[in-house]
Amino acid sequence: MTDSIMNKAATMEIPINSNGDTGTLTEDDSLEQAAKLQWSLDEKDLQQVMVSGPNLNETSIVSGGYGGTAEGIIPTSSIKGSNMHHSSSSSSMTAEETTRGVAVEKLETVKKWSLNTYKCTKQMISERFGRGSRTVDLELEAQIEVLRDTKRKYENVLRLARALTNHFYNMVQTQHALGDTFADLSQKSPELRDEFGYNAETQKLLCKNGETLLGAINFFVSSINTLVNKTMEDTLMTIKMYENARLEYDAYRSDLEELSMGPRDAVAMARIEAAQQQYQVQKDKYERLRSDVAIKLKFLEENKVKVMHKQLLLFHNAISAYFAGNQQQLEQTLKQFNVKLKPPGADKPSWLEEQ
Repeated sequence: MTDSIMNKAATMEIPINSNGDTGTLTEDDSLEQAAKLQWSLDEKDLQQVMVSGPNLNETSIVSGGYGGTAEGIIPTSSIKGSNMHHSSSSSSMTAEETTRGVAVEKLETVKKWSLNTYKCTKQMISERFGRGSRTVDLELEAQIEVLRDTKRKYENVLRLARALTNHFYNMVQTQHALGDTFADLSQKSPELRDEFGYNAETQKLLCKNGETLLGAINFFVSSINTLVNKTMEDTLMTIKMYENARLEYDAYRSDLEELSMGPRDAVAMARIEAAQQQYQVQKDKYERLRSDVAIKLKFLEENKVKVMHKQLLLFHNAISAYFAGNQQQLEQTLKQFNVKLKPPGADKPSWLEEQ
């Protein structure tokens, strides 16, 4: 830019009179004005360079001739990064479309869930106040109620069996300690050695038989716990899903009945058709879960009879043999039902005993 100013200053016109002489300028005013103009332009250019600094991303292509210049600035970043800018723009657009699609899908899911919840809540309130109709399978409902009552009674049996296990374990530990005390006194009391001796042997025998019986009771508790808290609970979870499906089915059925009683214009017919499709979906779901519940109830009843027959027989035979003092019969009972005792030295009760 300074060179441009110098070119302009060099080509400034000097007035010439008619005689060919230069015009007179008082005390060289024209030269002084040219010098001041040059200094002010140089100072402005310097300040501009210091403030803004050179732009390394731009390349100046200068072409000029006598008496003037022509400048053109071509950004190098636009040349180097054109392909990269196009690629990043395409990627950003794809990511934006994907994000928008996910957001729309989530919005539709929330909308369907809200509508379904509203209809089910409305149906539940209508049933509670006796204003809405309810689909009832009398035979299946009776079986479900029997199962819930059976589960409550079996939970009570399980609680009492665990209490018996804890008490009996404490008694066995007491017998073991008492036998050790009698044996120690037998060694330290010569005059009562025989009496302390056979009492110690009796307590040790009772302790051994008690540990055998404790193994049988633990097996009984474990089997009842599996039946109540796993098998029955699994069936009750399916029943809960069935009851929810029944509520949704009745809700959509009531909605379809309300629409069918209304006007039959084009808009209403479209809504009725959509409601009919939703009703059919809920009906299929309800019937499928009802069939699942019926099958599970049947197999649960068969499994319950089989398990309890074995466990009650084990419990009876083990208790009878223990209190009859028949050690051989007690051990034979455990072998018959494949009951394995705790390893020797395991004085701590099992987790079932601690419940």
